[in-house]
Amino acid sequence: MLADEDVSMTRELTTSIEIDAPPERVWDVLVGFDHYHEWNPFMRVAGRVNEGATLTVHLMPPGERESVFEPDVTHCEKHREFRWLGHLLVPGLFDGEHRFHLESLDGGERTRFEHAEQFSGILAGVILWRIGDQTREGFEAMNEALKVRVEGLVEAEEREATESA
Repeated sequence: MLADEDVSMTRELTTSIEIDAPPERVWDVLVGFDHYHEWNPFMRVAGRVNEGATLTVHLMPPGERESVFEPDVTHCEKHREFRWLGHLLVPGLFDGEHRFHLESLDGGERTRFEHAEQFSGILAGVILWRIGDQTREGFEAMNEALKVRVEGLVEAEEREATESA
């Protein structure tokens, strides 16, 4: 094998959902880590959404045991995108770049939320073969819960504004 040969496998898992709320509202809930326990069935996060910050993430994929890791925030563009990069033990073994991307729709009235992760490393294929389906289910459960949470908050605010007018 040549020294510059790439022996790692790269796989991407991408999910998305449309949310009837502006990106700013979706962002506020997405980065409101202190409230994840109230709505998020897939993960708990502690830390700050600042590039270079280290987070503590607890993942709870359906049917799997909880895993804890400490990824580093690699990109943060307010109301648009947030990424982190985590590793299993050492870089290159099993790495995951987690991405949350918000796309404004209908003049900013709605949001397409993309929740994705690019997996790479020597063990990527084997690990994803084992937990890929549960991870996708976890992403989808979080997406749906985020939609319900944000739309519920917006609806409550609109109802409150109407009642006080």
